[in-house]
Amino acid sequence: MSLVKPPHVGYFFGQSVIALAERLRAGSLTSVELTQAALDSIERLNPILNAFVHVDAPVALAQARKADELFAQGLDLGPLHGIPVAVKDNIDTFDHVTTYGSAHFAGFKPNRDALCVQRLREVAAVIVGKTLTHEFAYGPTGDRSLHGAARNPWDASRITGGSSAGSTAAVASGMVPLALGTDTGGSIRIPAALCGTVGFKPSFACVPLDGVFPLSSSLDHVGPIANHIEDARLLFEVVAGRVCAPVANLRPLRVGWITSGSFGPVDAELDRQVYQAAQQLFGEALQDTAELEPLAAAMKDTLLVVQRAEAFDVHAERMQDAPHKFEQEVRERLELSREVRGWQYIRAKASQARLKAAMARLFERYDFLVSPSVPITATAVDAREVRVGEQDIDVRAAVLSYTSAWNLTGLPAISLPVGQVRGLPVGLQVIGAAGEDDRLLRVMAQRFVRD
Repeated sequence: MSLVKPPHVGYFFGQSVIALAERLRAGSLTSVELTQAALDSIERLNPILNAFVHVDAPVALAQARKADELFAQGLDLGPLHGIPVAVKDNIDTFDHVTTYGSAHFAGFKPNRDALCVQRLREVAAVIVGKTLTHEFAYGPTGDRSLHGAARNPWDASRITGGSSAGSTAAVASGMVPLALGTDTGGSIRIPAALCGTVGFKPSFACVPLDGVFPLSSSLDHVGPIANHIEDARLLFEVVAGRVCAPVANLRPLRVGWITSGSFGPVDAELDRQVYQAAQQLFGEALQDTAELEPLAAAMKDTLLVVQRAEAFDVHAERMQDAPHKFEQEVRERLELSREVRGWQYIRAKASQARLKAAMARLFERYDFLVSPSVPITATAVDAREVRVGEQDIDVRAAVLSYTSAWNLTGLPAISLPVGQVRGLPVGLQVIGAAGEDDRLLRVMAQRFVRD
């Protein structure tokens, strides 16, 4: 399955990290050359796409020279050695300004790296720069930030989706081959679907959150954005601190297509496109399941209460002392978040536990569940209403509708690019059982081929 090239393309568009790593080891390419290619692509494309908010070329090139020196000394630190990687601006980096997308932290430079970044440095990956996040990662559109709006490489008048907006635009356009994002309600998978990349949200707590600015502590996840599933797996293995086990069980798959409309309205043409892709991937293993529909409302309501309560806990003092520093839309969301009562949060946490148990029972009958990642294509920047079928619906609610349930239940989920509708990318979401990250990545890598 392939996408034609977008109008804004950098050196790494569609490139395989595995192939780049082979060239590094063969001596036909150096990390300095790769890093310079990333910097040149950023210089050319970032004024259009606004994916990067902080780049320090001398720092990046110094890392690349060190990576090349290690190779020359016979030291090989793994498949990401010498590979350029972008890091979302809500993840701490000691050598890059990290603003969390907010005026509250303009010019801020952390004292130390987040643990996931530290692990990247330990394998000699090159941290090229920081990518735009929706302010404090509290928004799924990627167009509300101290740094403005990230732009979709397929149509710069449209959103990337968020909150991992810049990371996805950077990979989708080919500025870098890999990026780290975070996902609290869909923030990796939403932009991956809207921009045409692979985006993987691991199981909850699979990747440590130390040094990642929190949005909602029981829903936050860190994960990779890549051109290819195998590349996403390599980045996931590094930040998770382990190697994915090979697939041992070769029994036939059982795959449930989540009945169209279970989590809300879906663009009809998009739905057909994604369903056809699912049929091609899974064949007779694919069967419709309506079992999610009765749970959908409870999942949405529960996540909303949990996220609001935990988000306001993070920002209570800032809302009291300097509310004017928040972007207006984010401030309005936090004002709503202030209204959650303690008893509502306690009940929501109990509901979350029940829904996790319900999903565990469902996955006794299925290996994977599949659906559209996002039920619409990318809307115009700043648009807040979209027509789907005969309904006008909220853009933010729409883009979150098929992703957020898997943050609530902590399940691994991946968005795969499966073509275009009306010239814009669409994504297929594949969800696995809790803790079955390795199986999800390995099986999908075997089945999904991106030309």
